Amino acid sequence: MRTITYRQALNEALAEELERDENVVVMGEEVAEYNGAYKVTEGLWKRFGDKRVVDTPISEAGFIGMGIGASMLGVRPVMELMFWSFAYVAFDQMINNAGCVRYMSGGKIKCPIVVRGPANGGTNVGATHSHTPENFIANTPGLKVICPATAYDAKGMMKSAIRDDDPVYVMENTKLYGESGEVPEEEYTVPLGVADVKREGTDLTIVAHGRAVITALKSAEVLAAEHGISAEVVDLRSIRPLDEETILTSVRKTNRVLLVDENKPFCAVNTQIATMIQEKAFDYLDAPILRLNAIDAPAIYSPPMEELQLPHPEVVIEKALAVCK
Repeated sequence: MRTITYRQALNEALAEELERDENVVVMGEEVAEYNGAYKVTEGLWKRFGDKRVVDTPISEAGFIGMGIGASMLGVRPVMELMFWSFAYVAFDQMINNAGCVRYMSGGKIKCPIVVRGPANGGTNVGATHSHTPENFIANTPGLKVICPATAYDAKGMMKSAIRDDDPVYVMENTKLYGESGEVPEEEYTVPLGVADVKREGTDLTIVAHGRAVITALKSAEVLAAEHGISAEVVDLRSIRPLDEETILTSVRKTNRVLLVDENKPFCAVNTQIATMIQEKAFDYLDAPILRLNAIDAPAIYSPPMEELQLPHPEVVIEKALAVCK
């Protein structure tokens, strides 16, 4: 094993897949000569050239539509969005076309496209650059949504996403790009649709995805050290397909649940999970399911205010203590 950053893990995944399959291409704004807005594609243009790593105009509707069309013809495009907030101008292509073509063609037309980029608040770039749309995308049958929280998962899941025959939309978090983690020397993949128990526990299940997993793990350490509460942290990794069984197994063990999510609370990802637990594991619950989300307002530009808008360890601990009473 070796230690690399989340950013480097994504870069390695892209490089390995470009090397492995000549049909893989990387496209997006400033991904080539500039090495990507967040340097995830650093060095790829110099290594693979103009035909494999392509700078696009600042027109998400245009280049995402082009990528979806290319994927229907056998190319495997990886499209970078500078912010997932910018995907909204391409929703017709991303949802209507990419999400429906395989079903409507009776399986004859595949759409093996990956759309990736930052989907998060907390970086003080204003409301129009800070959306977390995993719940929007996951609402559409035919689309896959993943939110890796660690360097290991980022690399392994990106490789699986590129090899998948369906559209996979990868929601990253800019605040994770510099976080380091252990990654194997040898090639590996992480399957889509499989959650991961990042910390074993007996008293409480905390379910999270993306950067909220890191928040949950920090909170679990404090809960154990200062309150004697053993919290199990389940990392969804994949929003759709959703690994229900790993969640339910944990709930049946701990009997208490806290769902932490940087989505806004209305129709959030953890709303779906709460309903699923209520329907399939109600008799195992010793306390009501509690949810913790971002405050239900557009992302605040002020750094100290936005920090309070998102779930942070102090609030997670407060909620955990409430559910464990």
